[in-house]
Amino acid sequence: MSQKYIKSQNKNSHNAKSYGKYYATAVYDNHFIGTEELADFIQQQASVKKSDIKAVLDELGAAMKHYFELGQKVKLDGIGIMKVGFSSIGVARIEDCTSATITTRRVLFQPETERVVVGQEKKSDGSVKQKYVNAITLLKDVVFEETHDNAMNAEPEDEDETNTNSGTEGNDGSSQQGDNSQQGSSQNGGSQNGSHSQQSGFALTIATSGSGSSTVTLNGSAVSSGSNLSEDDEVEISITPAEGQVPTATINGSSIELTEDDGVYTGSFAMPGQASTLIINTGSTGYDGGDGGEGLDKD
Repeated sequence: MSQKYIKSQNKNSHNAKSYGKYYATAVYDNHFIGTEELADFIQQQASVKKSDIKAVLDELGAAMKHYFELGQKVKLDGIGIMKVGFSSIGVARIEDCTSATITTRRVLFQPETERVVVGQEKKSDGSVKQKYVNAITLLKDVVFEETHDNAMNAEPEDEDETNTNSGTEGNDGSSQQGDNSQQGSSQNGGSQNGSHSQQSGFALTIATSGSGSSTVTLNGSAVSSGSNLSEDDEVEISITPAEGQVPTATINGSSIELTEDDGVYTGSFAMPGQASTLIINTGSTGYDGGDGGEGLDKD
């Protein structure tokens, strides 16, 4: 068994960097795996009755909703962390900022990752240091296979290019995902350049500072400043700060939760339905929680 993909050509002439290049594009069949199928599979792996498994799966949604209502995050081992996020309308007066201004509600997902050795780096003193990448636990050992089955549906093209993550701070939008902060009133738009760009969507400006390094990706493909993304696209961040320093990241002024593992900090956010600004500080000796964001979570 393997994850299928097809070869597709980027025909977006507005993106000179990727135009005409061929990319591997994930494809899926038209059937959704439901509770029954999941229960069947789990029963084959464990000595538990299917009725018991299905009863647990049926209650999972209610259990997660219960903890979301208490303001807690839910972590499923081997899968990832889920928490509530929402968009809200910006208002001029603090007393007008109430629950009535909250618009789109969503569940934000941060997949569980683990360090995977990808090679070695020889240092100037002659010692050898292993090079790592963060791999999503569920996908680490997935096998990919080209298919020519026309019955399968292709996902939007993912364009894999090198990302330098440079940019300048742009305008904040009228609503945003995250915890609870609001910024200005600019609307969607922006240029269609960068390594991951779509013909329509909302511009993401990326501004970086600090002496460390960072990557911004969507579905495993690099995202650069000025790319147009769709609302709710799950954008992932990986930051390697200078030794002894702590990185920070904000989207439209709201702090993004970062999790540290062996010196690498990872986090994610859902793209707001507006032109947005992602600010990454790859290394600072202190931590500034930002406007209305939550603090750094070091697991």
